[in-house]
Amino acid sequence: MTVGRAVCPYCGVGCVLDATVENNRVTRITVDPAAEPNLGMMCPKGALVKRIFDDPDRLEQPMIRRRRGGPLTEVAWDEAIDFVAKGLTRAIYTRGPDAVGWYGSGQLDTEASYVFTKLFKGFIGSNHTDTNSRLCMSSAVAGYQLAFGSDGPPTCYDDIEQADTFFIVGANMATNHPVLFNRIRRRRTDHPDARIVVVDPRRTKTAEHADLHLPVALGADVALMTWLARRTLDTGGANNAYVADHTRGWDPYVASLRERNPEELARLTGLADEDLEALAELVAADRRVLTLYCMGTNQSSRGTDKNTAIINWHLMTGQVGKPGCGPFSLTGQPNAMGGREVGYLAHQLPGYRRVDRDADRAEIERAWQIAPGSIDAQPGMSAVPMFDAAARGEFDALWIACTNPVVSMPNAGVVKRALERTPLVIVQDITQRSESTDYADVVLPAAQWAEKSGTMTNSERLVVRSERFLDPPGEARPDWQIPAAVARAMGFSGFDYGSAEEVWDEFRRTTAGRPCDMTGLTNHRLADAPGHWPAPAIGRAGHRRRYADGRFHHPDGHARFVVSRLDSPQDRPDAEFPLWLTTGRVAAHWHTRTKTGLAPELSRQDPEPFIELHPDDADDHHLEQGQRCRIVGRRGEAQAVVRRRDTIRRGVAFATFHFGDRFAKDSNINTLTSPAIDPVSKQPELKACAIRLERVLDPKDDA
Repeated sequence: MTVGRAVCPYCGVGCVLDATVENNRVTRITVDPAAEPNLGMMCPKGALVKRIFDDPDRLEQPMIRRRRGGPLTEVAWDEAIDFVAKGLTRAIYTRGPDAVGWYGSGQLDTEASYVFTKLFKGFIGSNHTDTNSRLCMSSAVAGYQLAFGSDGPPTCYDDIEQADTFFIVGANMATNHPVLFNRIRRRRTDHPDARIVVVDPRRTKTAEHADLHLPVALGADVALMTWLARRTLDTGGANNAYVADHTRGWDPYVASLRERNPEELARLTGLADEDLEALAELVAADRRVLTLYCMGTNQSSRGTDKNTAIINWHLMTGQVGKPGCGPFSLTGQPNAMGGREVGYLAHQLPGYRRVDRDADRAEIERAWQIAPGSIDAQPGMSAVPMFDAAARGEFDALWIACTNPVVSMPNAGVVKRALERTPLVIVQDITQRSESTDYADVVLPAAQWAEKSGTMTNSERLVVRSERFLDPPGEARPDWQIPAAVARAMGFSGFDYGSAEEVWDEFRRTTAGRPCDMTGLTNHRLADAPGHWPAPAIGRAGHRRRYADGRFHHPDGHARFVVSRLDSPQDRPDAEFPLWLTTGRVAAHWHTRTKTGLAPELSRQDPEPFIELHPDDADDHHLEQGQRCRIVGRRGEAQAVVRRRDTIRRGVAFATFHFGDRFAKDSNINTLTSPAIDPVSKQPELKACAIRLERVLDPKDDA
């Protein structure tokens, strides 16, 4: 019997789990009360993580589909690697590097994300690399970059134990970040004056614990934050000394606030005046406010504006870089932060560099020992435009790793057409339960949690090393080894890594002197304990909190106020489609259920797709509790079971995105969601589209 330790494969809290192993099987999951960041806590998904090994569809051998529509047949690794290498080479020779793309995941470890980034951007010459982090966190990235000059939150989990007000905007933490929310609840218990404010159109599990729930109108987050900033300004709550010493753009920002009518802003929020006044009291100048936000602010065609509106308020009150306060974006996946560090999004390079900056490209070209000019100066296509282009026949090869875009991307019908039309589709995954494998010409089996060592960065910039303590089944390999083998088969040098530790060391060196400096996070250090970045010195602890000295990453060292536009979702209700649809997660499931669907204990909580409606809206559509209905939008339709709830705003419906075609035909809610994207972050507007509802008659009704 042995005990292994690894980062939980689910949300961005980054919990560390201990697994008891007997005969190459996990028999028990426990947690260490002293281990960061979860300190003895875990959620039901983490507690049941051993169920992910009970997969009858687990991929154990590479497979190739010899002809479209034909079966997948097992092959040896050498043949599969040769097939991929020749296919990519053919695509590049025929139509150039821009005919090749990669779509990855915030669940990949840092080592795998780095190797993919190096292969595609440095050696193939294609910046068409993006991941499902584009669907989750790219608006948070854009907000931090605009305001602070660099990505990455200024806060840490320790701030929870020092905050006076928790301002939770567009995040259902009790469901999606439960361990972190437990720390918030403990803080309120230990500090009776602490308060929780939740902004959400639904009275979620999180809102049930709130001292103040603000059921904001869909698409009115910027209006709410602008109202709050105007009230703070009018009541003398601005920290003028901090603004003068550490920021730029104050005068244009104040002018933009003065242009807004407070009464009109209040009307746009859809909130009662007394609730707005209560909010103003709970975030008054004498309280330390920790604002936590996630998909509700990010998944919008105005996601960047929502993020900058939050940051603006913290800058004007001087609540940045100080204990117990700050704008804290929560990542949705275990290594979404690490992927941002390695530069896997279409506009990025390792170490928080950008492909459109000459000096940044030159530094990475030297690090990778490739010729000057090897890296394209133009950002690649982000996720939605990439699949749109593929649906038009503009790609000859797409490599999908560790994600299931057929279910998780908005406007999912386009994704299916994209994969049908692309001549070479490579899918790298752990299971054939992923609907995306149905479109693959070659399937590459990957090792999963506990079967590989690797590194991940959580929401507070804590870098944690996971151990390998299980042997992967069959011929499954760690994710980083697969693109490295393809690179060698294509004749590229610099991919002869002997271990994940070698990959980490190469990546770590690219961060030296950068905002996300990890020089001090050596393999030896991470084997002993996790560490926060920035960690520029070996042998010294990293910084848990950023910007404590008031210096930011813009050239002049000052933060920037950014004038935010009011929200305006693009797919709006009308007479034909009278309701808003918003989507999200439930506590029992993770993404497209390829893992959590294996746990009966979890599936029993939410066993099928549902749609949550206000009773008045349900009555308007003649829908009863438990009745199946058809959800019809401008791009497609899906079916779900009705849940009548007075905990949701009138005119808004809520559905989950966890269910795909493997569960049942017409289960995928992302068939309806909007592909509209934020012009800055390129993040799609998954949180708002227009629908109508139709009854689905039971067969006995026709008798």
